[in-house]
Amino acid sequence: MNYKEKNRRNQILRASLNALSDKGFNTVTLQDIADYAGVSKGVTNYYFKSKADVFGHLFEWLTQRIYENESAAVSSKYTAMEKLEAYVNAAFSSPEKNKQFFRVYLDFLAQANHSSNYREINNRFYENCWSIGREIASIGQREGVFPDFDIDVAGVAIRASIDGCLLQWLMRNQSELHGFYRDVCYKTILGYLMNGEISGEKEITNINSTVLPKNKI
Repeated sequence: MNYKEKNRRNQILRASLNALSDKGFNTVTLQDIADYAGVSKGVTNYYFKSKADVFGHLFEWLTQRIYENESAAVSSKYTAMEKLEAYVNAAFSSPEKNKQFFRVYLDFLAQANHSSNYREINNRFYENCWSIGREIASIGQREGVFPDFDIDVAGVAIRASIDGCLLQWLMRNQSELHGFYRDVCYKTILGYLMNGEISGEKEITNINSTVLPKNKI
């Protein structure tokens, strides 16, 4: 795929994101996506076989973009404390962006029970997110800032705190509380890591309710 084709494909994916955010998973059509992209339906069909094909690529593109943005923010810092702050700030990007992402993301999760492809994409997304948390925890331990605990469990816990705070903020439907929830999220994770309150159990349960040995998340 050349640069022009890649650009057009990404244009359609961005339009799909906007259309899905506005209209919802079950309502949006290929014609809606074409209209949002400012192209003909034939152009959309050239790059994607069907609405399902668009949505599959959109979910992967969207989650990968979120991970890459957060990873880049963390990579630009040096200490564990700086990286944690950058991670939380990147996750709480802005009220508008967070609202759009979660509107679409929750729609995809609602379909995941019926789509192994969506489940696989979401699992890859969380594996990537957990890796950011593990990096922060590991660096903090090497610096002597954080006590000794299981960094695999910490990676999961950090992301769970981020998503939990974002979801609660979203459900309250008050954009002005965005900064409040960001700060609560940061302080909660920091206290958790500083106090070493990481589960030491030999078995933990992953997001698919499959019991896995410690260090095998």
